[in-house]
Amino acid sequence: MTDQRPVRQLRLVVTAEDYQEALRFYRDVLGLPEQAAFSSPDGHVTILDAGRATLEIADPGHAAYIDDVEVGHRVAGHLRVAFEVTDATAATASLSDAGAEVIAPPTVTPWNSLNSRLTAPAGLQLTLFEELGP
Repeated sequence: MTDQRPVRQLRLVVTAEDYQEALRFYRDVLGLPEQAAFSSPDGHVTILDAGRATLEIADPGHAAYIDDVEVGHRVAGHLRVAFEVTDATAATASLSDAGAEVIAPPTVTPWNSLNSRLTAPAGLQLTLFEELGP
């Protein structure tokens, strides 16, 4: 049986002023495997495999609620990137050691995950989340 979904992949494209730093952080520290890399006369792009992708759409009220749970107050802008990790505490420490700014340490959420919030290279705000169970 073939997959009949019209969209086959979500790809978030980020323009990073410091391309090498962003590549080091997301590929080498966070551990996203390199899927492909291309060069043009004007620069470079690397596609990193982030596993399964979803698009989470929230209204302003729910976005504020998530910020309140994870951080204690509204901090995210229009876009926040969330990565599911196997160990949120260790991943937060590793990314912090690599230069990310921890906004909020790992916190157990009402939806039973352990979430942290960081500011990372390329101007992205990250949520790291570890599912704790049903």
